[in-house]
Amino acid sequence: MASTSDDNSKNGSAVHSATHSIKAFAPATMALHADDPCNVVTDVAPPLHVSTTFRYPKEMEKWATAEECGHNEPSGSHVYSRIVGPTSARLEVILSVLLKGRALTYSSGLAALHSALVFLNPKRISIGEGYHGCHGVIGLLSKLTSLQKLPLSCPAEDLHPGDVIHLETPLNPTGEALSIAYYAEKAHSRGAYLIVDATFGPPGLQDPFLWGADIVMHSGTKYLGGHSDMLCGVLAVKREEWYKGLFEERIYLGNMIGNLEGWLGIRSLKTLELRVQRQSASAGKLVAWLHDRLSASHSDSPVTTLIQSTTSNLTHASLQLYTWLSAQMPNGHGPVFAIYMRSEKLARALPGQLRLFQHATSLGGVESLIEWRAMSDPEADGKLLRISVGLEEWKDLRDDLLDGLRGVLERAVEDTTGELEGL
Repeated sequence: MASTSDDNSKNGSAVHSATHSIKAFAPATMALHADDPCNVVTDVAPPLHVSTTFRYPKEMEKWATAEECGHNEPSGSHVYSRIVGPTSARLEVILSVLLKGRALTYSSGLAALHSALVFLNPKRISIGEGYHGCHGVIGLLSKLTSLQKLPLSCPAEDLHPGDVIHLETPLNPTGEALSIAYYAEKAHSRGAYLIVDATFGPPGLQDPFLWGADIVMHSGTKYLGGHSDMLCGVLAVKREEWYKGLFEERIYLGNMIGNLEGWLGIRSLKTLELRVQRQSASAGKLVAWLHDRLSASHSDSPVTTLIQSTTSNLTHASLQLYTWLSAQMPNGHGPVFAIYMRSEKLARALPGQLRLFQHATSLGGVESLIEWRAMSDPEADGKLLRISVGLEEWKDLRDDLLDGLRGVLERAVEDTTGELEGL
């Protein structure tokens, strides 16, 4: 026998109805108030619930079976945190409003992808290069099933009903965008499904459901978390039966988000729009500044000479001249871009010459990061540096890059001079 408590029951009902009265407000307001109906205490800051188990009521007449109580739904009472708890449920209320679909949270982005593929159980998955971790998940599933991996560019005829196209946009690590509508049409024309990994284009920058996505996935560790201090994965769906199926399977996969991470996620979403809009705008300014100097036909200044002497290419969605892009990403093109140095030696040297950009993997945090991508991705070009723009003043980041480029060029000259002297 299972049961409910009065507080848990009230909280569950509030969670279930939370999104209905909030949806009229703007996203920035939703991020702060979508979970207001979840308040059962007077704290302004949401409390952190760390308990893994919750009391049944003492009164026997309130006892009921698990099926009667709806314990397999977030709107039901809380019984055990592997099913759902107050903190993760609250986070999912906010995410559901911001993502415009029923949201489920997981222990990591890869856990979310794994859950989506277990649920859909496709025979084939079409996927581009993108994040190497996703290919790792597919490799593991291929050991257990007959899952076949196809290139993203495969003919539509290679796909069959129930198959999946996994689309990452913007792309890791280049920051370039792909048309969601194009791949949605390709998938749906064959009875296949489209999963969009929108990690690099969080709410406020793009809405994959608007362009035909069936499942929207995020590594919440990145922009949804935004402070480099929580692991999280998110799936959002429009179909209620898919939501219920994913929720039930999560109970047995055991890959739900932790209590602390859920609380950190609630904290982070309150500033999501401010952070992402500022980061994306700063990235756009940095990219435009670099691109103007890289594309100059002649060296008209020491700065242009320096950039052209050390850097060969630059990639970012803002540089793509597609007609669909302004509609898909109307508020900015994302805070991540890539630069290609003229040699692997220069690429290895630049991160160590910078003060404001921290040399680390991952992205989406308030601090700007740079990564010689070959250190974490075995398939990465050795000349590529991935840049994740944080909340610093963009001109300070610009000057830091300039100082770093001067440093690597001076070091290269010194190394060359030393080699010549040794002859």
